Amino acid sequence: MAGRSGAVLVASGGGTLLALFVFTAPLSIVPAVAGGLGAGTVATAWILSSMSLGLAVALLPTGAIGDDFGRRRVFVAGGVVTAVGSLLSAVAPGPTTFIAGRIVEGLGSAALIACGLAVLGPAFPDPAGRARATGMWGAFLGAGIAIGPVAGAVLDAVAGWRALYVVITVLSLGVAVLGRVLLEESVSGRARKIDATGSLLLGGGLAALLAALTEGRQGWTSPFELTLIAAAVVLLTAFFVHQSRIEGGMLDPALFRRPALLSATTGAFVAGAGVTALMAFLCTMLEKGLARSPLTAALVVLAWSATSVLSALLTRHLPASVPGGARLSAGLVVVAAGLAPLAFLTPDSGPGALLGGLILAGLGTGVVNASLGREAVASVPTHRAGMGSGINNTSRYVGSALGVTVVTVLAVHPAGSAASLVAGWNVAVWVGIAVSLAGAAAIAALTVLGGRRTAAPVAA
Repeated sequence: MAGRSGAVLVASGGGTLLALFVFTAPLSIVPAVAGGLGAGTVATAWILSSMSLGLAVALLPTGAIGDDFGRRRVFVAGGVVTAVGSLLSAVAPGPTTFIAGRIVEGLGSAALIACGLAVLGPAFPDPAGRARATGMWGAFLGAGIAIGPVAGAVLDAVAGWRALYVVITVLSLGVAVLGRVLLEESVSGRARKIDATGSLLLGGGLAALLAALTEGRQGWTSPFELTLIAAAVVLLTAFFVHQSRIEGGMLDPALFRRPALLSATTGAFVAGAGVTALMAFLCTMLEKGLARSPLTAALVVLAWSATSVLSALLTRHLPASVPGGARLSAGLVVVAAGLAPLAFLTPDSGPGALLGGLILAGLGTGVVNASLGREAVASVPTHRAGMGSGINNTSRYVGSALGVTVVTVLAVHPAGSAASLVAGWNVAVWVGIAVSLAGAAAIAALTVLGGRRTAAPVAA
């Protein structure tokens, strides 16, 4: 049994590592990719955001479909779809094809993340074992973030940026094979059907929302931008109304009565909108604001991401009795403390000025990542593990997309000077600190509420 559980963890972690590797690898080489494809300002914004669109649209549907029709089946399909998207990006003649490939990569990676986390629930039914497994899952997530930018910079320097996507294609097929060999099929055991209407409403609503966030970096008052915002509001409202009226939809609104799920959802959104968004922009700030090379920028960010891997591994040793909400709240406070030194940079700052803050923020991020993995599966019934994972990770990537938009708007000014970029970055960091602290406070309040409900006597 232990061997089978270990195999599940290897496949789950490998899929998660790959998905985050795919997500972060281009961050250090955006100028090279944009230049090679002849991308303008808007297309470059889409190069950064396109995979987030695919992830956000597909995380909840693939988690729910995995619950009902086979988590291994959807996981393997996710690896194949990621390979297809990567190959499309590798051979793209221009930005449109590349962006389409990145969206497809996001769709496939969503299945890897949602079902990769969901399979841990059945494989590790006891709380202590699940805490250790989700700690490892958080470490794999951090490892993907850590390796991605460095690998992107190295491959671009050695063989050009297209080589990165050839490598991702091969790795994605390898993960699909790994899942097919190591995972056993698991389903919810309930006879259900695909919620096609819900999938279309959610997909359309999130696509409109993320398109609005991306296009909004150029201005918020154009007819196209306003149409996207209106479409997002209408479609997402219709989705939640639809889910409240049907049986067996992809989202059970009753689950949000659980303080633990609300805490995990809040934590995921805040982590995405705060520290993840800042780290996604940090390579750009280092290259354009502090005049560092892509490889140097990637190595600086590694101080944060590598520390988060170690921290997530150590989180496994925390007592299982410590509430998930308390871990999340404490982790976000540490993140905020680590971000503070990053808000005082000047164009003359060296990498050393960032390292202490990045290491401290990485410690907090590792705790948050491991705790989110645990809460995503522990805060919902076992047969809804894929739904819980989908909710959690959708919140993270919608938060990330919103956060990157806010950071970009604050940091990038028409003047385009290094000094203005760094000054804008400092303001964005203070916003990230405020978001992290507000999230920590909200989660602490939800944790207290959950404790009171648990302690309340049951009526006879």
